[in-house]
Amino acid sequence: VTHICRDVNYGWLIRNMHANGASFFFICIYLHIARGLYYGSYLYKETWNIGVVLLLLVMATAFVGYVLPWGQMSFWGATVITNLMSAVPYIGKDLVQWVWGGFSVDNATLTRFFAFHFLLPFIIAAASMVHLLFLHETGSNNPAGINSDADKISFHPYFSYKDLLGFAALLIALTSIALFTPNILGDPDNFTPANPLVTPPHIKPEWYFLFAYAILRSIPNKLGGVLALLFSIL
Repeated sequence: VTHICRDVNYGWLIRNMHANGASFFFICIYLHIARGLYYGSYLYKETWNIGVVLLLLVMATAFVGYVLPWGQMSFWGATVITNLMSAVPYIGKDLVQWVWGGFSVDNATLTRFFAFHFLLPFIIAAASMVHLLFLHETGSNNPAGINSDADKISFHPYFSYKDLLGFAALLIALTSIALFTPNILGDPDNFTPANPLVTPPHIKPEWYFLFAYAILRSIPNKLGGVLALLFSIL
């Protein structure tokens, strides 16, 4: 991270746009899911189920990416979340050691997480195309839930300009955060290099995982908490 920010041309900008871009990506995703729930789009079963898979893939990508800077919150976040698999009966402990590649989060874990962070977006892109394929089988929905054939208008210029305005607004907001307050959403603990001997005073995820983590922590039973976390996403 230090190398990228100090030695790479515009590396500081790339890094800040990448880190905060993830937040904006999740804002768009949660708005998209809320819209889908409100419009009753869950009735398009194939589209919806691929959407759920996409959400899981995106969350996995964000998680393994967050581990890569190898700060305190990266390290302990990885330790806490991968440890949840130990709640699986009988094979849990072996499962965790298999994912870690050892008896703790170490270099092997970091290397495989880097590989996953690179590969998963390609799988997401492919799944998105299948998501669209199934959506085009049925057509989309509208707030009133009635047939919209009579109201159809040409995509260009109406929708193209509407989308362009939306993209511009998002991009301005993202660049403003990336340029003026790039660390506002991050955790100061992640500026401390990973140390397996010292646990941070409070372990918390990035804002976009807080709902799942709060559900996990609010249930006193280990397996129960893990299941509730899983179902909150599904």
